[in-house]
Amino acid sequence: MKATFDLVIVGAGPAGLAAAHAAASSGMRIALIDDNPQAGGQIWRQGPGLVPPTAMRATLEALIRNPNVKHYAGTSVSSFPTSREMIVVSASEGGVSISFGQLIIASGARERLLPFAGWTLPGVTGAGGLQALIKGGMPVRGERIVLAGSGPLLIAVLATARAAGARVVAVIEQAPWRSLLKFGCSLSATPSKVLQAVRLTRGFAQTRYWPGSIVREALGDSRVEAVVVRRGESDITLACDRLACGYGLVPNVSLGQALGCALASGAIEVDEAQRTSVPGVFAAGECTGVGGMELARVEGEIAGLGAGARAIPASLLRERARWQRFAQHVASAFEPGERATAWPGAKTILCRCEDVTFGEVAAHATWRDAKLHTRCGMGPCQGRICGTAVQTYFGWDIAVPRPPHSPTRIGAWLEANRDMQPVALPEDDARL
Repeated sequence: MKATFDLVIVGAGPAGLAAAHAAASSGMRIALIDDNPQAGGQIWRQGPGLVPPTAMRATLEALIRNPNVKHYAGTSVSSFPTSREMIVVSASEGGVSISFGQLIIASGARERLLPFAGWTLPGVTGAGGLQALIKGGMPVRGERIVLAGSGPLLIAVLATARAAGARVVAVIEQAPWRSLLKFGCSLSATPSKVLQAVRLTRGFAQTRYWPGSIVREALGDSRVEAVVVRRGESDITLACDRLACGYGLVPNVSLGQALGCALASGAIEVDEAQRTSVPGVFAAGECTGVGGMELARVEGEIAGLGAGARAIPASLLRERARWQRFAQHVASAFEPGERATAWPGAKTILCRCEDVTFGEVAAHATWRDAKLHTRCGMGPCQGRICGTAVQTYFGWDIAVPRPPHSPTRIGAWLEANRDMQPVALPEDDARL
C-alpha cells in the first residue's frame, strides 16, 4: 500500500498535535503517525476513566474535523528507503509506503534507567512506566509503592499512584536538598509550575521524601518485596509491593539519526524555526531536548508554522525561550550525581534482554565490541535501555541505529513494496 502527503508528523503527543494543528491551516495533506492506540503521548495518555485535558480535546476535535489530516494510530516507523519516503507498519494498516514533502519529528523521550542489584525482579518498573500502566487501567489500590530516581516526574507519578489508591511508602530523590531549594526559587519565573507543584503535592506531608538518597538494591524471590535505600551514610530497608525508578528522560533521536540529522548534547539540533540540518525535516518536543509539555507544545506550533511556510509570531519565540530557561533549571537541579551513577557491581545485570552483566561488558573497549561478544543491546529493546546506561557508566558512543527502527513482519514490508520490481542479475552472477 502506498500513500502521499505534503507533511508527515511522527509523534502525536503535545508537540506533534500542536504541529499538526498549526500546519493544518495551510491546507496541506498531513499524516499524523504514533505508535500508541490513541493520541496524547505519555503525558496525555488516555485510558479507562481518564478524560483528556481541555487543551488536548480541543486540538483533537479540530484535527478530526479536518479532512486533510489522517491519523495513523498504533503505527510505527520501520525505515526510510529514501529521504522523502518512509515505511510504516501497524496491525490495522499493515505495511504502508508513505511519500512526503516535509517531515516533523516529534518522537518524544524515554526514561533513563540506571541499573542496580535486583532491578530485573518482577514488580520493578520505570517511574514513567508505572504511570503509563496505571493510566492504562492497571489496578494498584492498596499496594505499597516506592518511587525512586530523580526529577519532577517522580512527583507526577506520586499523584497518579495516590489517585489510584496506592500507598506510596517513600519518594527517594537522588538530588540533594541544596539543588531542590535552588530549583524551587527558580519557579518564580513560571507561576503555572508553582500551582502545578501545589496541586500534585496535596497531602504530601504524609509521605516520606528523602533527598540525597538512592536505591541500592531490590530484594525478593519471585518478585520485589523490599528495597535497600542508601540515605546519608546509612542503609534503610523498606518493604514494598512495587518499585518504580527513573532518572529523568533522554530524547528519542533514532529517527533523526537515521535521516542524518545533526545532534547536540544528545538531542536533535534545530534552528529558530525548529529546522534540523536535513532540508525539509523539522523536529519539536522532547526529541530536541527534554523540557516539559509546555515547551513541547510551543516548539510543535513553531515547527507546524514553519512547515506550512507561515510567519512565526515573536510572542511564540519569547514563550519558547521562557520554557527553555525552565528546562535548563530542571536539568541542572536533577542531573544524576556521583552516587546515582556509581559502579553497581560486576554481577549486576546491564542488559536485561540478553542477561548480560556489567562485568561482561566491562571486558570490552567499545560498544561495538561489547555487542559482538556479549549480545548486549541486541534484544527486543535494541539498546534503548542498556544503551543509555552504557553511555552513563562507560562513556561510549552509541552507533547510529540501523533499520528496521521498530519490529516489522516481512509480510508487512512486502505489502509496503508491492510495486517493487525484481532486479535482473548479470549472467555471471546468476550462475553463482
